Amino acid sequence: MNPKKLSSRLHTIIKSAFVAVLLPIIFIYVIVAKPDYRVMNGMAHIVLPIAHGIGDAVTWPFRAGGNVIKYFHNISNLKSENEELRIRLAQVMANQNGCDIAMLENQRLAHELDVVKTSGFNSIVADVIHDNSVIHHRTFIVNRGKKDGIEPGMVAVSFDNTLVGIIIDSGDEYARVRSLTDSNINIAVRVVGSDVFGFLQGNGSNTPTIGFFSDPKFQGSRGAKLVTSNISGVLPADIYVGVMKNETDVDVLSPGEFSRIMILKFNAQGKYK
Repeated sequence: MNPKKLSSRLHTIIKSAFVAVLLPIIFIYVIVAKPDYRVMNGMAHIVLPIAHGIGDAVTWPFRAGGNVIKYFHNISNLKSENEELRIRLAQVMANQNGCDIAMLENQRLAHELDVVKTSGFNSIVADVIHDNSVIHHRTFIVNRGKKDGIEPGMVAVSFDNTLVGIIIDSGDEYARVRSLTDSNINIAVRVVGSDVFGFLQGNGSNTPTIGFFSDPKFQGSRGAKLVTSNISGVLPADIYVGVMKNETDVDVLSPGEFSRIMILKFNAQGKYK
């Protein structure tokens, strides 16, 4: 770099600084010693802009620092707001979970009531009080009877609406239910998703058998689901019965797998009460 140019620039800067410092002093002297307002007004147009520029230059670090502080303060506020929003979101999620739990609890409590609704029809909740199974006869006793409107021919289902048996007799405060595994069970069923009908026959074991009659060419297979059919007018239609384990055997609920049931008020004329 040329030393002459550098010294020339330094000289210019020093003169400018000297003038910037001297002008305010002259301005103050004129105000105090010779208060000529015309001179003061003329000098003000020169001194004030220079003073303003010097003030900006001097205060720039402070203003920049203030802006930085303000920026970090805004970030801190945003963090605080985000944290508050997270807390509120957690509270909302907790409330949602509480609502879900309450809905499940309401469903459970509804099943605990003496009278509930199943598929839009009345049913009676009953406790299994005795397993009366002997050899090929699979029956059980429940603590509801004629006083509760229980009559022979009504059907019993589990709390997930799976058929578990048929009422065969009732006293004032009890009823006897024939299980689907009883050797005297012979009910009409239908293969889900088809028009193939057959009869489920109990045999005293936990896997009753089925024979199809509506389509002789139909071959039962593992996984096929069965529901009740009301073709005989004895049972309501479309109650889940069980699933086929192979071509003939059906996996159903048997006594011992449940302690409470629902008795659907279904009469011998094939209609719900």
